Amino acid sequence: MTSILTNVAAMSALQTLRSINGSLESTQNRVSSGYRVAEAKDNAAYWSIATTMRSDNKALSAVSDALGLGAAKVDTAYSAMDSAIDIVSDIKAKIVAATEKGVDKAKIQDEIAQLQQQLLSVAQSASFSGENWVAGNTTKSVVSSFVRNAGGAVSVQTTEYVLDASTNGNVLFGMTTSGAIDTATGIIGTSSGSVGSIFSMNINSFGQTDINLALTAVEAGLSALTKAASQLGSISTRIDLQDSFVSNLSDSIDSGVGRLVDADMEEESSKLTALQTQQQLAIQSLSIANSSAQNVLTLFKN
Repeated sequence: MTSILTNVAAMSALQTLRSINGSLESTQNRVSSGYRVAEAKDNAAYWSIATTMRSDNKALSAVSDALGLGAAKVDTAYSAMDSAIDIVSDIKAKIVAATEKGVDKAKIQDEIAQLQQQLLSVAQSASFSGENWVAGNTTKSVVSSFVRNAGGAVSVQTTEYVLDASTNGNVLFGMTTSGAIDTATGIIGTSSGSVGSIFSMNINSFGQTDINLALTAVEAGLSALTKAASQLGSISTRIDLQDSFVSNLSDSIDSGVGRLVDADMEEESSKLTALQTQQQLAIQSLSIANSSAQNVLTLFKN
């Protein structure tokens, strides 16, 4: 039956066209944005996971920056320790020179005094971002990772390095409660019996026995400095490894999120071409369905 009031064919063609236009719009959005899941309505579960992991990745980026800052602090401390080793080695050489008979110990002491003051200068200058890792008895820490456990709880992990002036093993000098360098503690400041500390010893009045004791004290100081520098080198290596891991982890998270929400551009391109063709055919079908009503007029022609 043909009706001029209800065009069933046109209604069917219109519904098909609307469906195709909806699919075409979705495909065009995926092609233009590059996302298969751009909003929660596209896939709530995947969108939620992707949003959380992107947030975690931003935190990892901050961890990477913190590791860079920590590495700079450690490198500064290592440079100070390395310089201190060279200076103490020079002091050792001066003391050895003082064992020669007829040598003017006063002049040698003048040179040693300058080296001792340089040790203090090194300790005072070895500060980065307000932190001095070669002076003061405390625990320093470097942010190393951002962790989300199976229960969803998050935490920031740190790598700690204990600076201990009391055991004469980690720092050049200790620090007073007011924040000033304490020249009576630390590797350089701790006294070694009658000859005093590396920082305070004065060889002007030393006999051969005292010279030998001074050499022993300086050698012990060199050993402690070498150990401290070795520890700083180890933590620097650990920071570098952690920084590399964080970078790789960030890339892995980006890749994983991409697998969840990124559009397959080859597939979407094929869909887009097919839907554009279907749209043209649907428009043509609707046009044919609408024109069929005009054919009714032929029934009334003479």
